[in-house]
Amino acid sequence: MPKEPKAAATATATPRTVKKVTAKGVRSEASTEAKAKPAAKAKAPASAATAEKAPKKKIVEKAKPESVPVAEKAPTPAKTPAKRPILTASEQRMEENKVGKSAAKTEETPAAAVLPIPATEPVAKTGEVSGIAVDEAALAAQHLKDKIVVIKPPIIVKDLAAKLGFKPYQIIHHLMEMNIFTSANQSLEEEIARKLCAKFGFTFEIEKREKGAGQVHAPVKIVEPPKSDPVAPSELQPRPPVITFMGHVDHGKTSLLDAIRKARVAAGEAGGITQHIGAYMVKRGNHNITFLDTPGHEAFTAMRARGANVTDIVVLVVAADDGIMQTTVEAINHARAAKVQIMVAINKIDLPGANLNRVKGQLQEQGLVAEEYGGDTIICEVSATKGIGIEKLLEMMLLQAEILELKANPRGHSRGTVIEAQFEQGRGPTTTVLVQQGTLRVGDALLAGPYYGRVKALINDVGQNIKEAGPSTPVKVLGLDGAPSPGEEYNVLQNEREARELAEDRRDKLRLGKLEAPPKITLETLFAAIADEQRKVLKLVIKGDVQGSVEAIVASLKKIESKKIDLEIILSSAGAISESDILLAKASQAVVIGFNTRTDNAAANAAKREGVQIKLFSIIYELIDQVKEAMVGLLDPELRETAVGTAVVKQVFNLSKYPVAGCSVLNGRIVRNARARVMRKRQPIYDGAIVALKRFQDDASEVRAGLECGIRLGDFNEYLADDTIECYQLEKFTQTL
Repeated sequence: MPKEPKAAATATATPRTVKKVTAKGVRSEASTEAKAKPAAKAKAPASAATAEKAPKKKIVEKAKPESVPVAEKAPTPAKTPAKRPILTASEQRMEENKVGKSAAKTEETPAAAVLPIPATEPVAKTGEVSGIAVDEAALAAQHLKDKIVVIKPPIIVKDLAAKLGFKPYQIIHHLMEMNIFTSANQSLEEEIARKLCAKFGFTFEIEKREKGAGQVHAPVKIVEPPKSDPVAPSELQPRPPVITFMGHVDHGKTSLLDAIRKARVAAGEAGGITQHIGAYMVKRGNHNITFLDTPGHEAFTAMRARGANVTDIVVLVVAADDGIMQTTVEAINHARAAKVQIMVAINKIDLPGANLNRVKGQLQEQGLVAEEYGGDTIICEVSATKGIGIEKLLEMMLLQAEILELKANPRGHSRGTVIEAQFEQGRGPTTTVLVQQGTLRVGDALLAGPYYGRVKALINDVGQNIKEAGPSTPVKVLGLDGAPSPGEEYNVLQNEREARELAEDRRDKLRLGKLEAPPKITLETLFAAIADEQRKVLKLVIKGDVQGSVEAIVASLKKIESKKIDLEIILSSAGAISESDILLAKASQAVVIGFNTRTDNAAANAAKREGVQIKLFSIIYELIDQVKEAMVGLLDPELRETAVGTAVVKQVFNLSKYPVAGCSVLNGRIVRNARARVMRKRQPIYDGAIVALKRFQDDASEVRAGLECGIRLGDFNEYLADDTIECYQLEKFTQTL
């Protein structure tokens, strides 16, 4: 009998303790039941000292039938499913392995070695996974965080699919069910992305950074390069003129350029002219002349439509035997629309069929009157094949440039225009630019449209590498990461990082279609595109089936008399509406009108792309009426004043906030929300709107003659008795031509 207390003391001396770690500081202790239980068999884990003190007689306590081993039953009751821990896949595998090992161990261990856990034990708000307790709240927060999709705009389909864990084609399939057809590389609107994420149980959010939250440096604001500031006249220096040859295809523009090249070689210049650059320079005496080699007036106008007026003088080449052709007239219209000085070179004067007087007469019909006839147009007679008049032509170019006083600032950051761009084998993207301001140097950080780079090399028109290029100098640039469009402006920035950020910003805007486009001009909305301070002008491009119809239309339109608005016909010719007509209308902000003619497919596509309106007519009086209506629509409506009624102030009531005039209506009626004029001794002292009109305590829409009312006018507070209030309304009336 005395051995039993000793055994109990031994069991008490060897308690079984289990430590648990919680995230929120909830302390969980081992059950005190283990202190009252007898010791386990020798197979149960125990210390060496305890094994020596244990008696030979083994006291085995039968396990209660309602007790459940720890390895077989989770401590969390079934009635509280919300407190179960949320396990990841790896933690679930570890739990299964633990359960398997515990089951195997339970088969080998007798029932006495298994300590029961009473049902009354308080359950901690933690879940034990492989001996490590995980906070349920932290797991729930992590689970909610995984269900939130945060993406930075633009929202690309393939990026959204990666965030959701789907393939792009699966997202495209669900978008097609929503009647949205797109590709993997296209962007989505924010609302569509939010609906798509909600369909899969995700919450969509646009990435937004709070002010000062987690940022080391403030976000860099991307600012476009500012326009050039006005330069002091003392810093300006003379620059070479930029000249473009235009005219009919077979009238000898290329031969004339070759003749100028031969004159350059004859003058002792080394090297040949490389016309692949698109521009080159000719030196005559101490002066340089820059020539642009453009394919035709379409490219000339396309560059001008982008705001690139790079040409100073246009040389119109006309053959002496053919005279003025349709293409020549178009070239004249394009040059005039650009407001560029025009010179005329009559070529092929050595041919037997040359008729100079006829050509000069045709030029006079187009408004180009020769100096010998009392005009101001310089006309040179040349022969490209025999070299006649080439020197005089160059001399006249320099004289015209001297009259124009062309100057530029050679210092500061360079700025200019892209002439052309291409990909060359072994060189990559090469860009021909015309320097207009400053000096372009090797190593400058260049930005041209959505492309950027550091200038690696500069190649002049004769194929030589140069270190820098001044104003009016054409040069080929190597180093950009792409080929910009002709007519784009290039800028030299402080460093390459700034150029890269601006280029990426422009690419994003291009991808999203957010680049600001010039206003689309239509007959109905033309008046909204013209500023009020400018003189109202309606510009038209007229195309007809035959020349007779075109002349009749032009004559009828010119008979429309108006002192308030001008009608300007940019081009009038016979034939189908071509892409060249659309480009001219785009650059001049004009409307294309066709009479009994058709529109080419290329012209229709260009009109849709550039936002140019085409109006087709088959009846001439409908055309005239439509143009008259468009001219009237340009005029601002005329405001006319209509008297409504008169009231006299009898007494002034000073309320807490503002005074109110107690009036008696003499004639007509006083209307709320109309305008009123306060007359004192027949002199107007205030003119404003009626903001309140009351009849006793109630608001009134109008008060007629013979009745009394209270009137409050805008911010006027100086009412006096016997003041007269004249109520009137302003009505808009359409003006007439």
